[in-house]
Amino acid sequence: QVQLVESGGGLVQPGGSLRLSCAASGSISRIYIMNWYRQAPGKQRELVASITETRTTNYADSVKGRFTISRDNGKNTVYLQMNSLKPEDTAVYYCNAQLSIQGKLGSYLYWGQGTQVTVSS
Repeated sequence: QVQLVESGGGLVQPGGSLRLSCAASGSISRIYIMNWYRQAPGKQRELVASITETRTTNYADSVKGRFTISRDNGKNTVYLQMNSLKPEDTAVYYCNAQLSIQGKLGSYLYWGQGTQVTVSS
């Protein structure tokens, strides 16, 4: 009914940049908040950045000044521009969205399948 699909991951050298995208599709009425999480091997999943419908943003301290989250409401898509990447940024990156569905009450949380980001020389 609703799908979130991430893209843009890959292998990059330290100091490099990547741009992740996450497109939501389906019978979506409204997307309230979109988030990027990441999970490194052996570690818990952590919130990296979030953006509300009105484009209020929030970042983890570890990525402030290096990552930028943005969204295109017309395309139901959220982006994560990652600059000055470090080896410790290596993880699987997931997006999620809190949204409402056409014809249904309430809001729902959906996750994407994840995209691998590897920062290594």
